[in-house]
Amino acid sequence: MINAIHFYRIARWLYLHHIPILPKFIQLVIFIVYNCNIPYKANIGKGSFFNHAGMGVLINPHVSIGENTKIGNNCSIVGQGPYKNAPIIGNHVYIGPGAVIQGPVVIDDNVIIAPNCVVTKSVPQYAIVAGVPAKIIGDVRKLDYDIFKMSRGMITFIPIWKTKKYTEFIFTG
Repeated sequence: MINAIHFYRIARWLYLHHIPILPKFIQLVIFIVYNCNIPYKANIGKGSFFNHAGMGVLINPHVSIGENTKIGNNCSIVGQGPYKNAPIIGNHVYIGPGAVIQGPVVIDDNVIIAPNCVVTKSVPQYAIVAGVPAKIIGDVRKLDYDIFKMSRGMITFIPIWKTKKYTEFIFTG
């Protein structure tokens, strides 16, 4: 199944180029097909994507999401009244399935938010947070693995003619 982020990118491009009605139509298609609300007015950085095609994701239109952020299914990234500001999420953030990010919070770069976690306060760089409400339980730099290593490989597309094996085959016969 095509990831909802692809439809979002088309709608966002249309919105930024002042093409009316089509972004709203694409947002409606995203809602019907994926049962999620990913508004074209939200700012989602390149390389970011949704796990499981984005099923059940809810994002506030004023949210800003950095690059290479991985968002699990059934996540909610919403504001909180009476505050006008929405969450700001940095680069290389992993948001586990079912997580809720609520209020005018800032999630710094290289953060892991555990599944079913409720974040109501800002999270510093390199933190791992879990629980209801979210508390810091660890440091990303102390992990034995890179949670983004697999996703980077899935996002990156290298044309076959730029690979070493292909060029060796062509030029060596």
